[in-house]
Amino acid sequence: MILDNLIGPNKPVTWVFHFWSVLAGSFVGALGATWLCKKVAIKFQILDTPDDLVKTHREPIAYLGGVGMLIGFTVGALAGIGCLKEEALFGPMLGRLLAVLTGGAIACFVGLADDIFNIKPIQKITGQIIAAVMLLLAGIIPAFHHVTDFFHLPMPQGLETVLGVFIVIFFVVGATNSLNLLDGLDGLCGGVTAIIAVAMLLLSIHLATWDYSEIGDPVRIIICLGLIGGVCGFLPFNRHPAKIFMGDAGSMFLGFMVAALMLLFAERVPRWWMASIVVFGLPILDTAVALVRRLINHRPLFVSDRGHIYDQMIDRGIPLKKTVTISYALATIYATIGLVMSQIRTRYAAIVYVMVFVISGFVVWKKGYLKMEGLRGARQNKN
Repeated sequence: MILDNLIGPNKPVTWVFHFWSVLAGSFVGALGATWLCKKVAIKFQILDTPDDLVKTHREPIAYLGGVGMLIGFTVGALAGIGCLKEEALFGPMLGRLLAVLTGGAIACFVGLADDIFNIKPIQKITGQIIAAVMLLLAGIIPAFHHVTDFFHLPMPQGLETVLGVFIVIFFVVGATNSLNLLDGLDGLCGGVTAIIAVAMLLLSIHLATWDYSEIGDPVRIIICLGLIGGVCGFLPFNRHPAKIFMGDAGSMFLGFMVAALMLLFAERVPRWWMASIVVFGLPILDTAVALVRRLINHRPLFVSDRGHIYDQMIDRGIPLKKTVTISYALATIYATIGLVMSQIRTRYAAIVYVMVFVISGFVVWKKGYLKMEGLRGARQNKN
């Protein structure tokens, strides 16, 4: 049966309770920090003002929600470090946690600079690359030789390193911008990220019960719990009608954290890496649709518009809350597929994953989400 090996013999599932303080600390920290950030944003007029084009909310809304999540995650990560064994406090486990925390902070503050000063795209991408370098310095890099060994092909170490650097940067830049594009409705980006993080936590617990990686297992669980707590501490202020937005600071922070998690699943065999990518399926789909739609309609690729899948749902008369609920359901479907297919052989799972994205693309095309005229046209940002 597919799920026969769901729980390994080496650790009980309850082992994750050892890190309960990570979830509690990140939630309480984010809850308090987001409340404080809202006050600071209002006091210093760090607000997102509507423009009737892309930003269609009716009145200015406080920014800085991303900073609140970063603070919450930091509290949780420090609690997680306190849960580690003494011998782990000066080894690669601590190095990886600090690298992820540092990279997340860099991504967050680059996004904050964009929120406040509207920096150039090249400056944002440069900041994202610097954040990615933090992962590289900690040795968080895909192990491609496990893939080539499967096909009995050689993988020179130099080539593996070059490919690894490229993939780490690609994943960080891609994920940060994907969640940035998904941040368009109250509660949407945060809720979808929470669903993704829960799925990755389940995958991490499964691997931990098999003692998959002495270093990687605790790191993944701490990051997942800290991310879940941080987002859930923010969401009460961001649910419709939102009292605070995460801004680019938040979406870039969340994107970096999810990218780091996906790369942490790539330390050995490709099965878990593939599963984590499919778990991230909804942001990937929305980004692909946005780029393809702009390309085939001869629109600028990097100019914001209201043609995202969720925007087009709104334009078709679906209420905001229902649109967000549908998006949560879609994120859950992708997460479930990734989790279930992680339990079958890699070659068969890969076929299923390709079919999932092909079917997704077909449905998007058939439903007219690649058009940009009329009701589905999505008003173009003229700035």
